[in-house]
Amino acid sequence: MDRRLLPATTLRLFNRRFNSTVSTATVLQTLKPEPAAFTIVNLDDHRKLFASVSTSKLLRSSINLGLASNETFVDFGMWVMNSRLMETSLVRDVILKTVKHTMFEHFCAGETTEEAGECVRKIHDAGLRGMLVYAVDNTGCDRNLEGFLRCVEFSKSLPPSSVSFLIAKITAICPIGLLRRVSDLMRWQYKDPSFNLPWKLHTLPIFSTSSPLYHTLQKPPPLTPEEELDLELAHRRLQKLCQKCVQESVPLLIDAEYTSLQPAIDYFTYSSAIKHNQDGNPIVYGTVQAYLKDAKERLFMASKAAEKLGVPMGFKLVRGAYMSSETESASSLGYDSPIHNSIDETHACYNDCAGFLLKRIANGNDAVVFATHNIDSGKLAACRARNLGIQKGNRRLEFAQLYGMSEALSFGLRNAGFQERAEEKNKEPGI
Repeated sequence: MDRRLLPATTLRLFNRRFNSTVSTATVLQTLKPEPAAFTIVNLDDHRKLFASVSTSKLLRSSINLGLASNETFVDFGMWVMNSRLMETSLVRDVILKTVKHTMFEHFCAGETTEEAGECVRKIHDAGLRGMLVYAVDNTGCDRNLEGFLRCVEFSKSLPPSSVSFLIAKITAICPIGLLRRVSDLMRWQYKDPSFNLPWKLHTLPIFSTSSPLYHTLQKPPPLTPEEELDLELAHRRLQKLCQKCVQESVPLLIDAEYTSLQPAIDYFTYSSAIKHNQDGNPIVYGTVQAYLKDAKERLFMASKAAEKLGVPMGFKLVRGAYMSSETESASSLGYDSPIHNSIDETHACYNDCAGFLLKRIANGNDAVVFATHNIDSGKLAACRARNLGIQKGNRRLEFAQLYGMSEALSFGLRNAGFQERAEEKNKEPGI
């Protein structure tokens, strides 16, 4: 089989992790760590924690993580990978083989769907589940849609319940330029409610009073007929993917991206959730980035609006991944960063959002994936869930970590009885 047609797959271990964001406008009581939080999830009994992991793998993991945490080594590795040494076939082959048997094998599930499937089976045997990620951006929207659909089909060949989600980026099925245009138009409508967007579908609140609006300083022109057609095609792609996920009972988790594009991404996510999240069952999940100052308020507003419509919502809570670029973008325009001023504020926001969502789960509303490598956040969520009477096997509550990262937390939460996930990235540039 042509290797170019197969996904290079990266796995993330999902130990239901929180992602919270502190809002400047709304304040919840920040969850304080309790002694009980550190007894529910036991990370001290290493023999029990890593009972399902071979000694050889533990040794390799220790070496790989040690190297990955060494900045000098990482900088040297990046220099080598981008140097003219890679132009020599023999040297390139040696370097790539070395990378494959070190960092790639540690963080990735494989180069093919077959290798990825074998990795999913192994983590399933260890008591974890997988999340499939088709990791492409803006390289051919129709082609990418077919890749997503094949990921859903691929999940059917794996053991039952071994795959919990398909993870997708809207930038893979809608051109980035169009997402930026739609985001500009929606920001302007938030500033001026009389501004008409004839193509706009029913959605949930996307902005709060603290949302960054500096990306749109002037009134944008309306979408051209060609842009409206492209937008309609993007909606059709997403609806086709949603329908496939509904058909196969594989929830779709839509990732967050840059704040310049996020309004359009939330628009796609929420309009699809309104249509497909039926009968108390969230099938379309959005992502909340807790490092953003407006995250908590936007989460509250979207959840409350969905509740009024009778729409169950699903969210993945993360801290965020674009700190440098977001800060630089805001600074270049003369504005403060949309990101919290300190890590403590981000932690507080994450825990506040987590507490809010856990209460909604306890009341029978919504679902959440707590995506975190922060041990205190994981323990705190487990304690909070217990105090609210949420059963450990409740599938509306899940934790998640990247494959190869924070495995102690993954196994600790698994041993405590909570739903655990591994995220699997499928990269199929040839499909």
